[in-house]
Formats: sequence, C-alpha cells, structure tokens
Amino acid sequence: MNRIKRINRIDEKFDSLNGKKALITFVTAGDPSLEETEKLVLSMLDAGADIVELGVPFSDPIAEGKTIQNASKRSLDNKTTLVKIFELVGKLREKTQSPLLLMMYLNSIFAFGTERFFSMCKDKGIDGVIVPDMPYEEKDEIEEEAKKYDIHCIRLIAPSSNERIKMIADGAKGFLYCVSSLGVTGTRSSYSTDFEHFFAEIKKHAKIPCAVGFGISDSEQAKKMSGYCDGVIIGSRIVEIIEKEKENAKKCVYDFIKSVRLALDGKI
Repeated sequence: MNRIKRINRIDEKFDSLNGKKALITFVTAGDPSLEETEKLVLSMLDAGADIVELGVPFSDPIAEGKTIQNASKRSLDNKTTLVKIFELVGKLREKTQSPLLLMMYLNSIFAFGTERFFSMCKDKGIDGVIVPDMPYEEKDEIEEEAKKYDIHCIRLIAPSSNERIKMIADGAKGFLYCVSSLGVTGTRSSYSTDFEHFFAEIKKHAKIPCAVGFGISDSEQAKKMSGYCDGVIIGSRIVEIIEKEKENAKKCVYDFIKSVRLALDGKI
C-alpha cells in the first residue's frame, strides 16, 4: 500500500501566513525542567509564535553563546535525554499541531542512530531539524534519511557564505535559516552585516522562505529585521528571561512574545 504523504507542517504554516511575518522561537528542552518546557512552548504559541525550536542539550555546544551554553548545562544536570525530549514532543502533539523543530548537534544524531532518530521524529511529530555544525558537503549523511520520513533539514546561510549561497539554497526545505552575524548565539545591540546585500543575494536563489536569527533581542529589532525576510528567530533572549525570572518565566515569556508578535504585525 502506498503511504499518503502529508504536507510538512512547516510548509503549511508558511503557506497560511499570507504575507505575515513568521515568528520562530527557541527554548532549551529541559531548562528548567521538561514539565516547564511543555508549558513554555504552549505559552509561546498562545502569544503568537508560529514555529518552536526545541534545543537538544549538548555538552559542547560550539555555536552557542554563554546564555544557551548555561541552559544546556542546566538541562543536562536535570538528566534530560533525547528519548525524554521525544516523550515531551508526544505530549505537546496532544495539544498543538504547530510546527516543532529540534535544534541539535550532528554527533547527537549519530550517537542515537540516524534512521532511528528520524523514525522517532516522524512518530512523535517533529517537523524539522537544525544542525548548526553540519558542513554542507556532508548534508547527505542525514538529509537522505530525513527525506524518507518527510522531515525537513533546515540549512543555515551565514554572511560569510558568499558564493556558496546558491549552492546552499538549491534543494533546501522548509525555510533558510539566515544567520545575522558571524560568531555564536546571543543577544546583540548592533550588527556589522550589510543586510541589504546579504538578503539580496539570498533572494536571488531562494525558492523557500527565509528567516533571520542570532541576536534578535527585542520587538524593535525583530520588526526591523523582518523587513529583509519572511520571519525572525528569537532564542537567547527567551532563554535569558527563563533564567532570570524563574517562577514567573512563563508569564514573562508570554508577554515578551506577545510584544514581538504585535510589532511584526505592525500593531505597535
């Protein structure tokens, strides 16, 4: 019997936005606990997030700044595992059909078993994965397996990609993750990237939506950056709020995401 292929939720979401800017948010799974992560994800979606990335904690997160490194450590100290994160996703799928992604490092996929990993993604309801340390030249090591299970591997484009932009954009799925500046994740007050040139180059070759991340820390920055592309990605600022506000984190994260949503929609 032929398996009916459903449209990936990421594609459905971007198709449904009708020109609105996508708001993509990030939390580290298991920080401060998996139970709280579930509440935070649902709260962000209620506040207007369109897509949520769940960070899989890793002992040596090379692409991350101090904020997410610390969140990773707290999560690992809580004995968070990939299996437990998949269980969390299963619980979330009982309450939402919004797109959910895993952001993680290549070694975690290999250690789990590539086929087993993507099979679990499909079974539990993960729509895409972002692997910041995967070189483009080695993409087939996971993309071929991901394709079998209709999981999108989100590719990253950095300001230093230059002549590689066309190559990276060709055949990409879901959306292109456009890195706003060189270096690691973390909030920034200013950027050195020439965004006009950067996104003009990307748009020459992109056949799917583009979203910009790394460093967006408030509604004003989000609105400004959204003028260049189809969506914005916010991570470190949310993780900072969770770390600082503790018991009040859910409400504070909700209020922050709501303010960004209103700004993106031109309502403030």
